[in-house]
Amino acid sequence: MGAPPLLVVILGPTASGKSTLGMRLAQETGGEILVCDSTQVYRYFDIGTAKASAAERQGVPHHLVDLVEPEEVFTAGDFRRCAVAVLDDLRQRKVLPILTAGTGLYLRALLEGLSDAPGRSEELRARLREKAVRRGPQHLHRILSKLDAETARRIAPRDTQKIIRAIEMRMLAGKPISEIHAAGRSPLEGYTVKKIGLLPPRPALYTRIHARTAAMLESGWAEEARGLMARHISAHAKPFQFIGYPEMLAHIEGRLPLEDAARQIEQATRRYAKRQITWFRKELGVEWVHAFGDSQEAFSAALRLVRE
Repeated sequence: MGAPPLLVVILGPTASGKSTLGMRLAQETGGEILVCDSTQVYRYFDIGTAKASAAERQGVPHHLVDLVEPEEVFTAGDFRRCAVAVLDDLRQRKVLPILTAGTGLYLRALLEGLSDAPGRSEELRARLREKAVRRGPQHLHRILSKLDAETARRIAPRDTQKIIRAIEMRMLAGKPISEIHAAGRSPLEGYTVKKIGLLPPRPALYTRIHARTAAMLESGWAEEARGLMARHISAHAKPFQFIGYPEMLAHIEGRLPLEDAARQIEQATRRYAKRQITWFRKELGVEWVHAFGDSQEAFSAALRLVRE
């Protein structure tokens, strides 16, 4: 039997250049890209989730984007099932899979597997949603902090869907989510996984975050949001909670000047980058590069991993 096929993982915070490095590596090796991003699985939400356009993809196939409608529920388990199907196809075609990972939970679900989490309680969810409407998502986040402080630290205070699911799991299982996740996992088998992490200097990363926010706004982010509203997508749909979209809606409704929206988006994105870095630093077996994905240093390191 030959050696197991290779799976290359490129991970790092937002704006670190994962997509750029993935594209260059795919062009060099004939590989295809699997996007590990919980925002890009939703259709129509393109600019604010930094999806690569058809022109930017330059003919390189990108998988695991535009999978579901905005009002559908999509979980880490769903991601794993979809990703495994793509990996099976690439293995049969003898194509190198290059996974660009920004969502740590999805990466963990794929590589380490998922535990047997408790099911759903629609009655409990309804009560929690009512609390969120009456008192705001921050109130639910405070409840979660009392029940499971470790999990609460990993979830943004306004991410109502994740907060509700976390409270639900904690209450139904009767134990912290870290304990639930540690039990009964089935890791991905049959691949040699090699990981490269992008960790550019923090001030330079923040500069890029600010520049990218400005570029997104100039590309028509507000117009995209207007189009999404015209599709009659519910303002409560999960993608409208993603960074930048609440600010775009507030701007469209005349509640937030564009300059203020930009500053709030930049701040939220910086906070998100910090959370990603904290999560990914716990990832095992990562070769870290203290540079952006468009650097020769990062490309050389990634190419070396493939050819070792």
